[in-house]
Amino acid sequence: MAELFVELFSEDIPARMQVRAADDFKRLVTDKLAAAGLVLTSAQAQSTPRRLALVVDGLPLAQPDVREERRGPRVGAPDAAVQGFLKGAGLASLDQCEHRDTGKGVFWFAVIEKPGRATAQVLPDLIESAIRDLVWPKSMRWADTHFRWVRPLHSIIALFDGQPLVGGLTVAAREAPPRTDDDANLCLAGALTATRLPFGATTRGHRFLAPASFEVTSFADYQEKLAGAFVRLDREARKSWIASESARLVAAEDLTVAPDDALLEEVAGLVEWPVVLLGTIDPQFMGVPAEVLITSMRTHQKYFATLKPDGALGPRFIVVANMVTDDGGLAVVAGNQRVLRARLSDAQFFWDQDRKLRLDHRVDALKAVTFHARLGTVHDKVERMVGLAGALAPLIAGADADAARRAATLCKADLTTGMVGEFPELQGVMGRYYARYDGEDAAVAQAVAEHYKPLGPTDGCPTLPISIVVALADKLDSLVGFFAIDEKPTGSKDPYALRRAALGIIRLVLENRLRLPLRSVFRQAHAGYRVDGLAAADVVAEQVLDFCADRLKVVLRDRGVRHDLIDAVFALGSEDDLVRLLARVEALGAFLATDDGANLLIAYRRAANIVRIEEKKDGVRYDGAPLTALLGADEERTLEAALRAVDDAARPRLEAEDFAGAMAALARLRSPGDAFFDKVTVNSDDLQLRANRLRLLNKIRETMNSIADFSRIEG
Repeated sequence: MAELFVELFSEDIPARMQVRAADDFKRLVTDKLAAAGLVLTSAQAQSTPRRLALVVDGLPLAQPDVREERRGPRVGAPDAAVQGFLKGAGLASLDQCEHRDTGKGVFWFAVIEKPGRATAQVLPDLIESAIRDLVWPKSMRWADTHFRWVRPLHSIIALFDGQPLVGGLTVAAREAPPRTDDDANLCLAGALTATRLPFGATTRGHRFLAPASFEVTSFADYQEKLAGAFVRLDREARKSWIASESARLVAAEDLTVAPDDALLEEVAGLVEWPVVLLGTIDPQFMGVPAEVLITSMRTHQKYFATLKPDGALGPRFIVVANMVTDDGGLAVVAGNQRVLRARLSDAQFFWDQDRKLRLDHRVDALKAVTFHARLGTVHDKVERMVGLAGALAPLIAGADADAARRAATLCKADLTTGMVGEFPELQGVMGRYYARYDGEDAAVAQAVAEHYKPLGPTDGCPTLPISIVVALADKLDSLVGFFAIDEKPTGSKDPYALRRAALGIIRLVLENRLRLPLRSVFRQAHAGYRVDGLAAADVVAEQVLDFCADRLKVVLRDRGVRHDLIDAVFALGSEDDLVRLLARVEALGAFLATDDGANLLIAYRRAANIVRIEEKKDGVRYDGAPLTALLGADEERTLEAALRAVDDAARPRLEAEDFAGAMAALARLRSPGDAFFDKVTVNSDDLQLRANRLRLLNKIRETMNSIADFSRIEG
């Protein structure tokens, strides 16, 4: 068994692409090895800003021999059939074949034995193919090459069993430019040439600290020499080093590093030899909102913020350099503090300037901001949100309608501020600061900050009544508006983030247990639009409800709830209260998990199938009540009485939203239902009796379907 080691050395790869590329390259190589019959023990991929590295352990030195048998024509078959068989098998004559009696005649068989190729001969083409198949979000050509890659590729290590593989990657096939032969003073025509990056055993270390090239003989030797050349190959090790060194430095200041896994991942992709340094924020900027300072440091400079013991922003920051300096990083820190000072001076300017104009005085400026060409401006959206907030407030406990309308009026105004123009990710957050500075109510200011929430599955969901109202109004307006102009999401595209809006509505409703009649709410949102060409309100309401139902299935599936149970409840047609729907679904799932529920589902299907088949055959519907006078058998009378009792018991429980109680009432049908199917023949020769029994079976279907559509339930 031997080791395969490959390194692709290039210019700096964007940090966000490195991990995916390393994993994809590993998958491509291992898949191609498996297709070539080369079984491996393990594979590991690593990445740094300048290299992708892959080591595959446990490869055999050669492919296994392959023995293939092909059956040909019968012995004595026409010569044309025989010659075609020999040609397909790559044989010259029947002397190379054998004949066998298969029990269905005597046939010619070709036994083809292919010796496995040496692995070192298989790998070059395999590796080149994997490099070419590697897909990047963005790629480029450089110089006069035809090969596309994320950044210019400089060298390739390809070692198998300690030896460089023979081969390389063709990066260009071009006509060389004409040149002049000085001796003969002749102009020689260009010739078609191929430029290749040959496979080798040479790489380089850190760009500045160890730029000289060196040879390696194995992955272990590569790791050891890279470490000596100021490159930490293991990405997780780089992340761990950055985190531990940062924590050590700030601990001496009685601070902690603000958690930021995404930034840590990104910074680990920017440095090969992380050097963690501690900088200082000028005191004059500490009066600017913490979110502004953190965003500026994080977005533009990739600095980690620090926190005081009380959770407030600390006056220090962490910068991760990719360089060891003679002065211990003093010049690096000073330079970064100087750059940060300029950044924060801009933020300070925006903060001071924005507060000179009240937030409510900025609302009219939203008339110049387009929401959508067919749906009007952001100012139009705000006006719709104000009306919708007033309609939603009475439906949400503790929500004051006037405060909700005020918050809706102000919630988009910060889009016209200089700060949000510079840092768009702070929209809403800055609105809260400006609203509080203007003396707005705290709940109104908080609603301005939270009305975009939740932005994703990990984002917190608003819980304050006014925040809930405005967050719902924002999402409802967008969802209904875009559906009304037929801008629905497709399988691969959702340019207006409508799936996220629907999931946000679902989370707001379920996590706050809001009792919203969604059809009515959707129609209310539709009524706020004053533009031409919209689909009808009822049509849009049903479309949006179906869309939300599909999103709800995703949410509940993640919680382990079966999608068919959701279908069974939604199929009732009138259910648009998500809290009540979820309660029905939970009760239905619990009921079907019992023996009574499982057996009753079987009885339901049996009854429904019989009725459906007979209705189709007879061309009539058996949907009337069974006639008591025709219930001759005891089992019929018992079942009919049980159905009436269940109906009487279930109806008030459904009205009281006691869905578990309604399901328990259904369980009473199991015993009389089993007895009926055991003792009673539905398709009696007496046509009146047959029709009455079919109506009785239909009554089973109707009674159970009043609670959920059991025909939608799988399994």
